[in-house]
Amino acid sequence: MNKIKILLVEDDPNLGQVLKEYLEVKNYTTDLCRDGKEGLDAFQKEAYDLCILDVMMPKMDGLTLAEEIRKKNKVVPIIFLTAKSLKEDTIQGFKAGADDYITKPFSMEELLLRMEAILRRTSSNLPQEEQNKFQIGRFTFDSDSQKLIFDDGKEQKLTSKESGLLRLLCINKNQMLDRSEALKKIWLDDNYFNSRSMDVYITKLRKFLKSDENLQIINVHGQGFKLVELKSE
Repeated sequence: MNKIKILLVEDDPNLGQVLKEYLEVKNYTTDLCRDGKEGLDAFQKEAYDLCILDVMMPKMDGLTLAEEIRKKNKVVPIIFLTAKSLKEDTIQGFKAGADDYITKPFSMEELLLRMEAILRRTSSNLPQEEQNKFQIGRFTFDSDSQKLIFDDGKEQKLTSKESGLLRLLCINKNQMLDRSEALKKIWLDDNYFNSRSMDVYITKLRKFLKSDENLQIINVHGQGFKLVELKSE
């Protein structure tokens, strides 16, 4: 079995070297780059299974690098390393294409757990495709009974389309749900009128989820939507 190959882009020489050595001990092949431009050059030359990007870097910041990576590869997982914990910065990261983020300082074990969770999710979508019950933030969502239950016991009954759309968002949590794919699965046609209808349903779902401020449905560059779960501060 081939080793998983990681692109690590971190401008702090000490942290970068420590992370590289730790990941290699854990049997991940790891290429370390010191700035965003060097990281992009490496990505264009090699095939990677996961990218770990610092946000604040010289020559090209992590957000810009992620956007450039997404132009070339829509699916490779991206984890941001950030000294910023503001929700606005985190949301910008998800819009740029991130699958997850981790705030400095962090433990190596936490990074490894997040990496393994993402790699499990991206290597096989079959179990998730069959999943009907989800824990998202402070909510429990059961797509079979079409109920969204807050942790204080309050229930919200969903329509079939609301439930179907939320289920797709949950299956793809922290990843982009393609607009056309969602329309074809739920409305069976991705025409203009159905697309406008879906926007209305997205607005309804945002209203249902607003009780948990750490859950957000964000738009991704006009391509689709992403359900993101921010970490509690």
